[in-house]
Amino acid sequence: MGLLDSIVDVMNTQAGGTAGTQGNLLTSVIGMLNNPEIGGLSGLVQKLSAGGLSEHVASWIGTGANLPVSADQLQAVLGSSFVQDIASKLGINVADVSGGLASLLPTVIDKLTPDGQLPDNANSLLEQGLAGLIGMLGNQTA
Repeated sequence: MGLLDSIVDVMNTQAGGTAGTQGNLLTSVIGMLNNPEIGGLSGLVQKLSAGGLSEHVASWIGTGANLPVSADQLQAVLGSSFVQDIASKLGINVADVSGGLASLLPTVIDKLTPDGQLPDNANSLLEQGLAGLIGMLGNQTA
């Protein structure tokens, strides 16, 4: 199973809600990783670490088990307005967005760092895979 297949599989099995909602939430995660204000995968990792989740993030990047993160922890680090914006765009409640992000982000970061470290070209690799992932989501959420 490839990287993109793994992420989509996790999206379908771990995050709550319908397949369409999950696909939209994963698309929001992809948007977050593409957001220049976030700074790609490296920027997101730095933001989460600076927000007090460094031990969690290290486990997601490392090759061992991923530490869980709570919806409240993520909302505190990402900001209530950021989570509310996603909820508004998707037409779902903030709790579902926070919970979905808590399920998705550890695995997405884990799968984007398969060697246990941020790749030197993390943003380039991310850009290469996003188009395929969006295409896969289009097929699953249609």
